Amino acid sequence: MNTKKKDKKMPKKASSRKEVRRQPSVLTDAKLRWLWLLPVAALVAVAAVFLTYESNYLFRVQEMNLFLYTPLFFKQQMVVSGGMLTYLGTYFTQFFYHQWIGVTLLCLWWLLLMWLIKRAFNIPAKWALVVLIPVALLLITDVDLGYWIYYLKLRGHFFVATMGTSAAVALAWAYRSLPKKYFLRTIFIVLTIAIGYPVLGFYSLLAVLLMAILAWRLDDYIPLRSGIDTGVAIVAGGLIPYIYYLTVYYQTNIVNIYYTALPLFRMDKDYMVYYIPFYLLVAVLVIMAAFYSRRRQADVKKKVVWGLTQLCLAVVLIGGVYHFWYKDENFHTELSMYCDADNHEWENILTTYRDHDSNPSRLMWMMKNLALARLGRQADEMYHYRNGDAAPNIPFSAHMAQCGGKQLYYNYGLLNYCYRWCLEDGVEYGWRIEYYKYMLKCSIMNGENVVAKKYIDILSKTKYYSDWAQKYEPILKDSALMNKDEEFSIITHLMPPINELTSDQALVEIFLINHFSTHDSEDPAFQEQAMIFALQTKDIATFWNRFFRYAKNIQEGGKKMPVHIQEAAYLYGHLEDKIDISKMPFDKEIVDTYNDFMATAQQYKGLTEEEMKPLMYDRFGSTFYYEYFFTRDQRSY
Repeated sequence: MNTKKKDKKMPKKASSRKEVRRQPSVLTDAKLRWLWLLPVAALVAVAAVFLTYESNYLFRVQEMNLFLYTPLFFKQQMVVSGGMLTYLGTYFTQFFYHQWIGVTLLCLWWLLLMWLIKRAFNIPAKWALVVLIPVALLLITDVDLGYWIYYLKLRGHFFVATMGTSAAVALAWAYRSLPKKYFLRTIFIVLTIAIGYPVLGFYSLLAVLLMAILAWRLDDYIPLRSGIDTGVAIVAGGLIPYIYYLTVYYQTNIVNIYYTALPLFRMDKDYMVYYIPFYLLVAVLVIMAAFYSRRRQADVKKKVVWGLTQLCLAVVLIGGVYHFWYKDENFHTELSMYCDADNHEWENILTTYRDHDSNPSRLMWMMKNLALARLGRQADEMYHYRNGDAAPNIPFSAHMAQCGGKQLYYNYGLLNYCYRWCLEDGVEYGWRIEYYKYMLKCSIMNGENVVAKKYIDILSKTKYYSDWAQKYEPILKDSALMNKDEEFSIITHLMPPINELTSDQALVEIFLINHFSTHDSEDPAFQEQAMIFALQTKDIATFWNRFFRYAKNIQEGGKKMPVHIQEAAYLYGHLEDKIDISKMPFDKEIVDTYNDFMATAQQYKGLTEEEMKPLMYDRFGSTFYYEYFFTRDQRSY
């Protein structure tokens, strides 16, 4: 009897030992819950990158945005489907005025989206990184814009896609949570389109698409019921937006009725590469819905395979975001210089330009010249900085008029042209804070007080620009205060003697050069700019037309003739014999540098111009002599 009992117990003991050996190789879902901290950590990292490297970008995004605390503004957004998303998107975008607030709100939205995805599609802890995929794609839609921030017509873009996706996932979760009786799920699909389309636009259709897929993945699904739900989703998704188009949203182009609340990357054509993140976002959510299971296996048995998969996913996410993150150095430098110019931080602009390693753009060159002009050093130092004409690194055509031309026109006193571009772009791309700011200041300086008061009232309905606008109200009552304003008093001297508006052909730089080099004024400040722009034409006759009057002002003011003006006069005097320069008091350094330049050029006469340029630049790159002979055909835009 004892032997038999012993024989019966032996297999149990062996089995018990076997179970003890296998247990450590399994990671349960409870043990893996800490993995949910990884998506949170990823959001913290994204926030840190935003605040460290993209603060100027975020500030410009909110300047190219407008949210007014008025009932009329709300009604204006609701005239198209998806209007609620644009209303909320513009509301949240305004908080990028303080970048840390805007970034915090954006990351909180992404945190909410990840939680919704986890709940809606039953994502276990072992696949916690999966919830980062939609967030990474949404992040790309915000950071790959570049120059599109000046042309994108969708308002509140930075938040719209995130909020729309969150709503779509939440609706899909609500659908699968409903009981199957009384066709509640079928009715919910119809209501999602009927009620959601005016509010969410495209994202209501996305929600219905996810519902149509989940209909076949639920545990209690019945083929007939699932087929009905899918059919209803297809019919309602195609028909209801069309009915809305015929009755309510007739202002929307019929080809866009299924894409409202999505950005249109369209200039002369559609630039499809910018839609890739949106296509991938829809595909990822569809796959999540297709693989939904309430009884999903949550434990990890093959730890090595699982670990390598997680590592590959993390690498793909980080690499993908980094690849598509818009990293054009010129674009970010332009943003920095623009913000500094708005704050009158002229020395910062020069420091930024000096520290710039790449070939600068024409906008950067002109903003650098503006900074030097405000500091009174342009005619002495303009060519101490590397010249360049790098085009924007984008597949479409961008124009300086949209990217920084308004600021240049305003600061050079061409108020009509600044106002005109603000007005035209406001009509074309939608009204923005930047446009109203310049239209207000231009109206004040032009003496159009009634119009200026209107813009003050508009900006007073904003959160962050109300006080800024209202500080100009005293000037409307007492115009003498304008001359005491540091900014206005400088610009007043540069305003043209004739109040006119002609065509600039959207070529800001060329227009400014032609304007100042061909217009005359008694104001010394205007004459100085006329002389400097005449210098930039490299046209000898234009230069001499400006030179003698300018030289008279310099002599009467007891000032020293600027270096670059001396260099040009000495060079042109030797290139042509029409003007006698023998009695002009040139600095010895000017003469010596010229002689050295010509002698060195003779030494290199066997080289091509391209071979000579770097050799000559090392010694003479900061002179007008080098600029005249070696800087050619600069392409403006």
